[in-house]
Amino acid sequence: MLVSMKAILDHANKHNYAVMAMNSINMEMVRGAIRAAEEMHAPIIIQMGPGQMGKHAHREEMVPLVTELAQRASVPVCLNMDHGSKFEDMVDCIRAGFTNVMFDGSSLPYEENVARTEMVCALAHPHGCSVEAELGHVGQAADEDDENADFLTDPAMAKDFVDRTGVDALAVAIGTAHGAYPKGKIPKLDFERLTQLKQTLKMPLVLHGGSGAGEANIRKAVECGINKINVATDAFQAAKDAFMAAYNENPSKDYLQLCMDTEEGVKKFVEDYMQMIGCCNRYYYGAAVSTSKE
Repeated sequence: MLVSMKAILDHANKHNYAVMAMNSINMEMVRGAIRAAEEMHAPIIIQMGPGQMGKHAHREEMVPLVTELAQRASVPVCLNMDHGSKFEDMVDCIRAGFTNVMFDGSSLPYEENVARTEMVCALAHPHGCSVEAELGHVGQAADEDDENADFLTDPAMAKDFVDRTGVDALAVAIGTAHGAYPKGKIPKLDFERLTQLKQTLKMPLVLHGGSGAGEANIRKAVECGINKINVATDAFQAAKDAFMAAYNENPSKDYLQLCMDTEEGVKKFVEDYMQMIGCCNRYYYGAAVSTSKE
């Protein structure tokens, strides 16, 4: 079933777990992720950014694909536009059937970020589409030599931002970065800040730059209040690794079999990730459940 991200994350926020949000650019990735979600009885967020849609995952083709697979699924599925910055992209995706849009105004002056995010919420909410925004700045891993507290999310500012915009989920900057980290580097996350943010906002919080952040960091972030974890780089690598392993095992395999093997590799990657972040066994045949851990 295709639902808003708010519906998924409100449950995650209430029951203290995180949901995987995987950037997906073709049928094998989408179907592998949704099959894994059904196997794990877990919600899943399928997302793609404007750049990915422009290059390969064309909105006109991907939205019907995700919608069809989601409507057949027995677990909640959200279709999210990741890191949108242009108002026209927001409009197009809401009209196309995305059930969440993420407006990234993190590089804008604060008041402009507030004004634009509020405008996106006013546009999206009447259509049943929820909104994620970002406050603070999550940079690029390749550019991150030192942690800079100036880029991290301030709890008091975040409270003002949420109250004024009406946003449904907030991506916070606590030390992660987008893309692949230099070899051997594991980011240092500000868990004290994250705990303060959760206590102040009491709403779904999002971690961008989940790829390469390290299992211990991811688990601790969920404990401290993260409810959505964005995974792109690691997901693309898992798909590539599965494809290459299948080819190297038997170079005579045709393209159909290689695609099937790739999908299985993505499915296994998603299942393992879901077990790590605690979202398994949350849904049975579309019905939300609690667990004994709560």
